[in-house]
Amino acid sequence: MSDETGPGTGGDLFSKFDDIIALREGLLASGQEDPFSLVMEKVLSPTRAICNGRETILLGTYNYMGMTFDPDVVDAGKQALEDFGTGTTGSRVLNGTYQGHKECEDALREFYDMDHAMVFSTGYLANLGIISTIAGKGDYIILDIDSHASIWDGCAMGNAEVVPFKHNDIEAMEKRLKRVPEGAGKLVILEGVYSMLGDLAPLKEMVAIAKKYGAMVLVDEAHSMGFIGENGRGVVEAEGVLDDVDFIIGTFSKSVGTVGGFCVSNHPKFEIMRLVCRPYVFTASLPPSVVATAATSIRKLQHAGNKRGHLWENSKRLHKGLTDLGFQLGTAECQSAIVAVIMPDLEKGAALWEALLKEGLYVNLARPPATPANMTLLRCSLCAEHSDEEVGTILGMFERAGKATGII
Repeated sequence: MSDETGPGTGGDLFSKFDDIIALREGLLASGQEDPFSLVMEKVLSPTRAICNGRETILLGTYNYMGMTFDPDVVDAGKQALEDFGTGTTGSRVLNGTYQGHKECEDALREFYDMDHAMVFSTGYLANLGIISTIAGKGDYIILDIDSHASIWDGCAMGNAEVVPFKHNDIEAMEKRLKRVPEGAGKLVILEGVYSMLGDLAPLKEMVAIAKKYGAMVLVDEAHSMGFIGENGRGVVEAEGVLDDVDFIIGTFSKSVGTVGGFCVSNHPKFEIMRLVCRPYVFTASLPPSVVATAATSIRKLQHAGNKRGHLWENSKRLHKGLTDLGFQLGTAECQSAIVAVIMPDLEKGAALWEALLKEGLYVNLARPPATPANMTLLRCSLCAEHSDEEVGTILGMFERAGKATGII
């Protein structure tokens, strides 16, 4: 530990971050633009923004269905802002439930055809709240090791026994379930689409095994809602296990196009969660304009088959095009709207990220510890509003930047 001391402390509480501070300073010392501090000066559409004074194609926003500028969605938000003001200034269990919150939950129940829906202020809070509340001391959580940070934090907050297994390894999951003591509460946590590489979980097999051992199942569908499945209900729908899972967690900040989180369930006792789930009870509820946009967007996503089809076309074309150019991708086949390009190291990744930005293309630079197996990734996420022409332009940008940086 560092010998440096801060005012009134016995040591520097920031010393634990010295390695990451040095890494960041090393990147910036070479004149590299900070890839984690980009400012969008003006957003023009779901696929375009002004960054560093120039028009830039957005390929890293998770705006999968392009709902952020949908006229009906925007109008609903404006109307709610006029009718109900800017915020609730209270928790859902006190003064923070407006008519719009109930309508948003109605839209979710209808979308998933489930009995219960609970809206949280963010997707992170949805995982944090549901997991920490249903699995506590003495219970066991069996989860994929590549699970999102919000899932891990929910596990830690609930103080359950956490038993991870190798990513998407069905046998490893079953081995862990076999070892759980008889009579203990069991929760299996999976994701439909894993956000770093864009790969899918084998939910059909995994859910069947979880049920065989009497476990409840929670599936996070943040990156598949609205897009995957005949009605956009996610991988659970595509794999035919919608009725077998106990909880589906999702977010409004991806396909829905705003901010917020939710859980839907058919469990007969689910409504008690509104009184016992701390991240729901002890935080202010979403502003009326946000839930109005979310409800409108969710209802439109029910009938967005054409947009889903176009997004699949975009995703498959980009995946194939980058593979043909010689880039190494996170999946052999296109499985979702996330296309992850694997970089040799962080320096090369940052260089290609900057070269693409200068071309007029924004993608996400993802680095350890957020990424699996210490990989550095340039993560692309397609949007249903990307035109055929834009996808062609994107491939040209990748080719030029890839050659200029020596990646291909």
